[in-house]
Amino acid sequence: MSAAATNLVSELTQRGETLSFCESLTAGLASATVASVPGASAVLRGGLITYATEVKSHFLRQPVADIEAAGVVSGDTALAMARAAVAETDADWGIGLTGVAGPDRQEGKPAGTVYIGIYSPNGVACSQLLTGLGKERNEIREATVVAALRLLGSTLEENPVLREQ
Repeated sequence: MSAAATNLVSELTQRGETLSFCESLTAGLASATVASVPGASAVLRGGLITYATEVKSHFLRQPVADIEAAGVVSGDTALAMARAAVAETDADWGIGLTGVAGPDRQEGKPAGTVYIGIYSPNGVACSQLLTGLGKERNEIREATVVAALRLLGSTLEENPVLREQ
């Protein structure tokens, strides 16, 4: 995990951009992973842990029924979470993480089903579905963090610097 976090902190620092998280299944692990990198304070704005649907509802500013209709574990919710991370912290980039850490299914989805949302107010928005990330809860959570950091890294490669230096 640390290599992906180190690379991301370095890239964001060079670009003069910031990052925040809205995490469900990872429960702060992504934020903590980035924070473990020296120099992270230059890029990490903050993180929201929205483990319960009611807490997601508060930060996403959507009724619980709407979130449940879209699916708590869905690309739409992951993207809404990424937007909430940006809105709440004024970051340049937001990552939303929702999924099934297991061992039980959620919304009919098996453990290891994860959605990652990436959002920037400059018009960059995407979500990605991952499956089969592992069998154990923490294995799934750790794999989710690495995948999210790498997804933002590849998104940065595809998009120009957001701020003037």
